Amino acid sequence: MERAEQTSTLHPLTPDAISAYDGACHVLLDNWTGSSTIPSHSLYPHQWSWDSGFIAIGQRHLSPLRAQQELETLLAAQWGDGRIPHIVFHPEVPLAAYFPSPDFWRSTTAGRGAGAGAPTAPETSGIVQPPIHALAAWLVHQADPDTSQRRGFLVRVYPKLAAWQRYLTERRDLGGHGLASIVHPWESGMDNSPSWDQPLAAVPPAAPGSFTRADLAHGAPCDRPTDLDYRKYVRLALDYRDHGYRDDLAPHPFAVEDPAFNALLIASEHALAEIAMEIGEDSSAHLVRAEECTAALRERLWDEDAGQFFSFDVRAGQLVRERSAAGLIPLIVPGLPAPVARALIDTLTGPHFGLGDITAMAPSYALTGAAFDASRYWRGPAWFNVNWLLERGLRRYGQPRRAAALRAAMLRAAIASDFTEYVDPYTGAARGSRDFGWTAALTIDLLAQGATDSLATGATSTTGSTGSTGSTGSTGTATTTPTEHSEPQAAGGLRDHHHAPQTARP
Repeated sequence: MERAEQTSTLHPLTPDAISAYDGACHVLLDNWTGSSTIPSHSLYPHQWSWDSGFIAIGQRHLSPLRAQQELETLLAAQWGDGRIPHIVFHPEVPLAAYFPSPDFWRSTTAGRGAGAGAPTAPETSGIVQPPIHALAAWLVHQADPDTSQRRGFLVRVYPKLAAWQRYLTERRDLGGHGLASIVHPWESGMDNSPSWDQPLAAVPPAAPGSFTRADLAHGAPCDRPTDLDYRKYVRLALDYRDHGYRDDLAPHPFAVEDPAFNALLIASEHALAEIAMEIGEDSSAHLVRAEECTAALRERLWDEDAGQFFSFDVRAGQLVRERSAAGLIPLIVPGLPAPVARALIDTLTGPHFGLGDITAMAPSYALTGAAFDASRYWRGPAWFNVNWLLERGLRRYGQPRRAAALRAAMLRAAIASDFTEYVDPYTGAARGSRDFGWTAALTIDLLAQGATDSLATGATSTTGSTGSTGSTGSTGTATTTPTEHSEPQAAGGLRDHHHAPQTARP
């Protein structure tokens, strides 16, 4: 990677921070393919959509150029209707290495018809993942505006990102109330969350023995979705494929408005407004859509009594009252009313998720939920990307001490677990794949935020943060603290630390 030209703005790195930094750099270097980053060599040997967004956010502190390339490679696989597929397949990877493989999705045949417009190459999946990409692009630009402007990065990616957002706000508003619907559990990024049990109940499973799972060759069955879940996932994907991936033709028996998905859509609309202003385009449409989606999120998915957002089952016409961490991620949305922000923080730190008291990192599903499982994928384990978003939300709504404690906990967990995919929320035991791409990348980002002081002192939960400004007001809109306008300026310090520039793996 290129050397930094600016001087360091980060305090001297502690030994533990240096260890975390060096380990994270090694993972990102080893997972780099020459044009993008794979999540892991064993279980996920291709490019994943929201993984690349998180990876670019961390990579910007090491090589803004490589972070730009990460997003550009993903956007090169965008479909004609604007969707960004959740997997971009690497042709050199054997078909048997991952299921569903390219010959299952058949994007270059089933997706080529009018109305979807899959590219002729590369092969991709036909579904999507949460839209973090505009936010990632804006943060990547901020890391090195000179290189970004010289390469025309924002000018080139802006129309693609705008088309992606339009696809979601127009073609995926299946409920007709201004929110995007996911049409497959994998589109949420939280594949087997208990929030999908109710909507999946009416989906007939694919026939037993009609496919072979590749994931069980690389992970413990107790950590992975069940066979019945997988058969339903396959059925949904087959039905979508057989309708040419056309949202106007597919029956979509699974259609859910997910609070996390829509919160990221809103955050990316705000980021698109920033990008538009930066390149001299009109930002008003993005701000209007962000405001409209935020209003719909509150009116459609907020449950005041529960103190969190819930998913909405469009087909059943009702909320799915399962306490997933997805219902807390709207903390990243600017301008929430103060009572809503305060309630979300109370739920996050209360008995359901236990952050700072029972758990050091928030679980993906409530500790008190009937379906909680500390090891099974998205039914309880703590994930680094989810906690990164929550840490951002805590900072936004005036909880800097809690945010600092969460950053320190994430760094300790990343180091202790060899940058694992996710951890047991009680014990911190490593689960899933090791040397995981977004865990390494977000470790770099946390270090850039100045978490080294917390790491060095072994900071734990700080519950006395109610005196902070922000979400503690009783009326009106919560005052926000650091936002996309005021990112930590520590990238130079991180890049300057390393002895020599990183280079691409042969």
